[in-house]
Amino acid sequence: MRRRRFITILGSGAAWPLIAQAQQSERMRRIGLLMSTVQTDPEEIASVAAFVQTLEGAGWIPGRNVTVDYRWAEGRDEAYAELAAEFVRRKVDVIVTTGTDAALAVKKTTSEIPVVFAAAGDPVGTGLVASLAHPGGNVTGLSNEQTDLAGYRLELLREVIPSVRRVALLGNIGSPLILLEMKVAQEAAPKLGLEVFRLG
Repeated sequence: MRRRRFITILGSGAAWPLIAQAQQSERMRRIGLLMSTVQTDPEEIASVAAFVQTLEGAGWIPGRNVTVDYRWAEGRDEAYAELAAEFVRRKVDVIVTTGTDAALAVKKTTSEIPVVFAAAGDPVGTGLVASLAHPGGNVTGLSNEQTDLAGYRLELLREVIPSVRRVALLGNIGSPLILLEMKVAQEAAPKLGLEVFRLG
């Protein structure tokens, strides 16, 4: 599923307006690709292959007119800022990343290098972009509007288990996206006759 999302963002053209200007000159361009898990993860391997295939389809051939610097955070959220800073030092032309937390870390690191995120949840609510129609700044990408589903998940739970009255929410409260999801769920709960409390 992540591979499809990755292809969608890159194939949809969201990334290309940011780097299309690079085709105007012959110098080798550099892309920083920041992935969340480990290099040997099968989903990451598939995502990277899809990314390279999409690049080539757009005329960007690794080793010919573009260099891709691959970095993996190995599941450590704290690594995002360090890897983003490395991309800034290397003067990449664009940074492509997946996920909300990675995109937020990259945004804090640079306000000049274009940043493209694949499938971030609620980029407006987390402060990644000003709005979906007009992102502003140097950051753009694809939203999966994950927070919108928080209330629906509770509704589904209520339908499946009508006797449920109390629900515990578990999540990484260090993530702005998870905090937003929990807030939406807590706001929806009373309408469904549920008491929701947060753990994490």
